[in-house]
Amino acid sequence: MKTATDEEDRDLRQRAQRLGLWGVLEHFDEISGPWLEKLLHFEEEGRRRRSLERRVQAARIGRFKAMADFDWRWPLKLDRELIDEIFGLEFLKEAANVILVGPNGVGKTMIAKNLAHQAVLRGHTARFVTASELLSDLASQEHATGLQRRLKRYLHPDLLVIDEVGYLSASSRHGDLLFEVITRRYQDKSVVLTTNKPFAEWNEVFPSSGCVVTLIDRLIHKAEIVTIEAEESYRLKEARERQEAKKRGPKKKK
Repeated sequence: MKTATDEEDRDLRQRAQRLGLWGVLEHFDEISGPWLEKLLHFEEEGRRRRSLERRVQAARIGRFKAMADFDWRWPLKLDRELIDEIFGLEFLKEAANVILVGPNGVGKTMIAKNLAHQAVLRGHTARFVTASELLSDLASQEHATGLQRRLKRYLHPDLLVIDEVGYLSASSRHGDLLFEVITRRYQDKSVVLTTNKPFAEWNEVFPSSGCVVTLIDRLIHKAEIVTIEAEESYRLKEARERQEAKKRGPKKKK
């Protein structure tokens, strides 16, 4: 019958093996003791911290407002239950997509950045990029080998966030490149995409591209589509509230 000490030793051996501490394993019987568990804990925590730092840096999320600061009373239309469900990140396990649709300034980018940040905190890799940055980067590659190398930058992360699709009109080359990214990630890894254009208007965004219908089909095949509507942009709302606060003047102390 195995004792508690046997179970503890087996656990310590397994942890040392996962960490690749082969020297520790080779001399395990000589150095096993209470301090070894503490040493392994320090190594595990250090590696987790460094891994998180690398993933945060690679994600390129930049500054963003936390979802805790989102004013849920402001949008005319936004399914909060669906948003809460999406933040469970189950869609990553299914290699499903999330599409945030709405006019400028309604919180699409804020939600997308928070999703990327949560994914990173939970151990996933992610990358945030605007559509214009993504397509300009890929289109600047003059040779096929260079394009293939650069595509890996956007194919490797568990979650790719593409922000602001439709804000600028694009060429057929850009449409083909976006199609390439979506197709290669299709049913393998997830995409979060924000757009100010309904899909019926994507032919205006990529007017000369023949793959728009197939692009949309693969994008929405397994996707949660979140529509956001508001009377004004959130930035205009905050600017108006600041102006109103200035007119009222500072609060008098009692």
